[in-house]
Amino acid sequence: MRAIAAALTLAVAAAGCATTDTTPSATVTTLMPDTERWFRLSWEATPEKGGDLIRLRGYVENTYGEAAARVQLLGQALDSSGALVGQKIVWLGPSIGGFGGAYFEIPNMPKADHYRVTVWSYERIQAPGGWVIR
Repeated sequence: MRAIAAALTLAVAAAGCATTDTTPSATVTTLMPDTERWFRLSWEATPEKGGDLIRLRGYVENTYGEAAARVQLLGQALDSSGALVGQKIVWLGPSIGGFGGAYFEIPNMPKADHYRVTVWSYERIQAPGGWVIR
């Protein structure tokens, strides 16, 4: 009986520690709710050389005075009703300095009615030594 109770306790504890990954969707466009406050995006959709796919390219600006590292962008292709047709997450370079910016490209997106680009995630670097705040 004691072994069953211990096994049950362990199973409940393990289940409580389990997490599910958040995946992007038509309604979930970022892991960081303040991205529109700290980043500005300008971009355009252009045809790839083959013509069947689209390339999203543009510029992301860090409007905050501290550097951002491990920046990921989410590119989404949506149909006329707003349903997701395709999506891709891309990494930017190592970091974007405070009040700095970076060029980006999200290649090979499917053709769609319209597109959306958001900052999916990032980390703030808060000290010259590289302290990261998540």
